[in-house]
Amino acid sequence: MARTKTWGLALAVLSSVCFGASGPFGKALIGAGLDPLQAVWIRIAGAALVLVPLVLVLHGRGVLAAVRPHWPQLAAYGAVALAACQALYFVAASRLPVGIAILLEFTGPVLVLIWIRTVRRTRVHRSAALGVGVAMAGLACVVEIWSGVDLDALGLAAGLGAAACQAAYFLMVDRLTGRVDPLVMTAAGAVVGAVLLTGLAAPWAMPWHVLGDPVAVGDHTAPGWLLAAWIIVVSTVVAYATGAAAVQRLSAQVAGGICYTEAVAATVIAWAALGERLTDPQLVGGAIVLTGAFIAQRAASAPALAPDTAPTAPTAPLAPAVPAGSAGSVAAPAPEVAG
Repeated sequence: MARTKTWGLALAVLSSVCFGASGPFGKALIGAGLDPLQAVWIRIAGAALVLVPLVLVLHGRGVLAAVRPHWPQLAAYGAVALAACQALYFVAASRLPVGIAILLEFTGPVLVLIWIRTVRRTRVHRSAALGVGVAMAGLACVVEIWSGVDLDALGLAAGLGAAACQAAYFLMVDRLTGRVDPLVMTAAGAVVGAVLLTGLAAPWAMPWHVLGDPVAVGDHTAPGWLLAAWIIVVSTVVAYATGAAAVQRLSAQVAGGICYTEAVAATVIAWAALGERLTDPQLVGGAIVLTGAFIAQRAASAPALAPDTAPTAPTAPLAPAVPAGSAGSVAAPAPEVAG
């Protein structure tokens, strides 16, 4: 049992680090000439090319008939959780420091709690409300609100949009949990996301030469194809595989807490690879955001309180869900293509 939990912890941290590298390396490709939508299309389409054959090998062609009743939900999952979430995150990362972009996206769990309280009218635990307040205070430090929010407006809006998409992802996964295999869900979502992004990314007009050119990564260079391969294989396929394995070895609550190391990993990798540095207030604010989100996540895994009015649908738990990056976290039975 102890060895199983040790392996689960190691896999969870590895998954978060793999997810965290997508933002810095994706930003390098964007700086070399790709626009954010093209970088996202390469990531999602590449993941689909890897995952679809893998699903067919592991589950056979019968899996298509098995998931047919869930295609509407899978289509929405691909459109929102993959295509929209990743596109908005990459837009944010291209216009803001990667650390700030992913911290904005990681307010998604807070938005889920707000949704549960205001839309479902279900009471949330006091500690969950405390987590929301703490996270919002941290976010104010991240954007340095006292200076008039001088961050790029489009980047800030995109980061918050990614958070909203991540929140929608959590709620979608809650409905599909136990009905669709996580690997199948991810593969189907990648196919839908790639198809939807094709018209916007216009891959036929993409500067494909970027993949063959040396791309600046901070003070160093790397082949463009190597960065793309890393984002596809390591930050998507390997990240999801290790994340799913971690969830099988850890409780959802433990895995849900560990997933927040992705934000730390993305910030550290951006600092090491791109030379991006956050100010002291932003670093403190980031720590506060993660603390608040962690408090809210733990509270969400506790027994639900009674609703304010007539019985409603059960509260959507945050613990069994993943962030995206994203974003990408390891707490969900179905991995997200995250930040």
